[in-house]
Amino acid sequence: MAENGQEEVDPSLEDQLLAEDEAEESTETMENGHSDDYQKLIDHGIDKKVADELIKIYKTGKLSQSDLDDRAMDALKEFPAEDAVSVLKQFCDSSLEHVANKSAFLCGQMKMFRQRTKIQGMPNSAAKGPDETKLKEILARTGYTLDVTTGQRKYGGPPPDWTGVSPGSGHEVFCGKIPKDIFEDELIPLFEKCGKIWDLRLMVDSVTGFSRGYCFVTFCEKEGAVEAKKQLDNHEIRKGKRLKVNISIANVRLYVGSIPKSKSKEDIKEEFSKLTEGLVDVIVYGSADNPKWKNRGFAFLEYDSHKSASAAKRRFTSRSLKAWGGEFVVDWADPLEEPDTSTMSKVKVLYVRNLTSDVTEELLKEKFGYFGKLERAKKIKDYGFIHFEEREDALKALESLNNQKIGGMEIEVSLAKPPTENRKKEQRKREQDRRGPVAMYPGYDDYWCMPPGRMPPPPPPPLSGRGMRRPPPPPPPPARGGYDPYYDDYYPYPEEYDYYGAYAPPPPPGPLRGRGRGGALPPPVSESLLSVLI
Repeated sequence: MAENGQEEVDPSLEDQLLAEDEAEESTETMENGHSDDYQKLIDHGIDKKVADELIKIYKTGKLSQSDLDDRAMDALKEFPAEDAVSVLKQFCDSSLEHVANKSAFLCGQMKMFRQRTKIQGMPNSAAKGPDETKLKEILARTGYTLDVTTGQRKYGGPPPDWTGVSPGSGHEVFCGKIPKDIFEDELIPLFEKCGKIWDLRLMVDSVTGFSRGYCFVTFCEKEGAVEAKKQLDNHEIRKGKRLKVNISIANVRLYVGSIPKSKSKEDIKEEFSKLTEGLVDVIVYGSADNPKWKNRGFAFLEYDSHKSASAAKRRFTSRSLKAWGGEFVVDWADPLEEPDTSTMSKVKVLYVRNLTSDVTEELLKEKFGYFGKLERAKKIKDYGFIHFEEREDALKALESLNNQKIGGMEIEVSLAKPPTENRKKEQRKREQDRRGPVAMYPGYDDYWCMPPGRMPPPPPPPLSGRGMRRPPPPPPPPARGGYDPYYDDYYPYPEEYDYYGAYAPPPPPGPLRGRGRGGALPPPVSESLLSVLI
């Protein structure tokens, strides 16, 4: 008898009683028609406590043995028994109605549990989540699906009555500064007012279960994205909480170097279509002064989606993809931002490419000046810009001179595209960087080449194998005919000229590298619209 009047319990007796309780639970499990499932769990090496907890969930109908794949079973086997039971209880308390892959969701919750235990003071309770009543009403009204994973909540994609192809570039908006406790039950009604939604993808913190503060919304029509930007940018969703909405540009273009210059656009497309999926176009730039060069040693590959482009890039970088006896240098090309129709309707500057070395500015003024009065003309390498005083005259010149021969080559003429707001912000940042005491610039984009005389070329990298070609230097500025021809974005004019106007200035030089810092870095990998988080 203990001093406080209570009987002392023999530790060995306590262990025996616990073992008897577990045995009773296991016997009850077998008597309730789950003996086969229970035995499968035990045979797989699952702890008895974990197996008992799983059988309890099976009885609720939220999970079945067939829902668990080998990955989930192995994870439960390796997880500490007490922690696994805690995770399974949390799993059972979760709303699984919109979870398509329950094994992946369970593995995600185990990962979240581990992360929470590493963070001091992190609450173990999950986020409240959306209003299920409102959410069910929305899904019943629209017929859309909702797929929930540990990192994302995806509404739609495609809509139930959709029969066409997936929406392309310009249909998607990025919505940021979303309060962390707001979910799709509040966001869908907002964006529905702007146009028919293709899908809405809300990013979720896998540790807390709360929103990460941003989502992507794809519309069936481009007008929906434009309207969302107009209506919801700076919209006050809660008192003092305003949304930030921008049209997002999916990165679907890759820069590929080390291509034999004898290969034409058709050759390149045919070869890479065999090696990658989703290739829709190839952009190459030949040499106006050397017709034998069908490309300049590089090309831009356009894919039908960012997913296809990412898969192709992984294949290229894994060195498993070879053609014409060699490997390739691959990087992201900057996503294109197309000016809106209203902006393009005011442009009176023409972009001209395929100019040979014997074509002078005087000759350009003579040819284009026939159609109307010019403000100025500027030739840069094998392309140039023609400024008209009147837009009507520019359009007449475009119609008459496009695909006509000047200097022995057919020229391509198109309207120059002014920079978007994002490009103007880059311009202001570059100007600030130029004025700084130390210019540590972010490097090339995939459209820029250093003007001659600025810096010595980078040293050639070592060969990677017998007979392998060295990667080429960063590509020269691509011809802008139909591919984002920003006006004089890449070469500076003399200071006495005011050629920048409303267009972007030349970018800064790239950072130096190596001993003595004598070379420039290759093009950097562009950020892929946070979709790596999806």
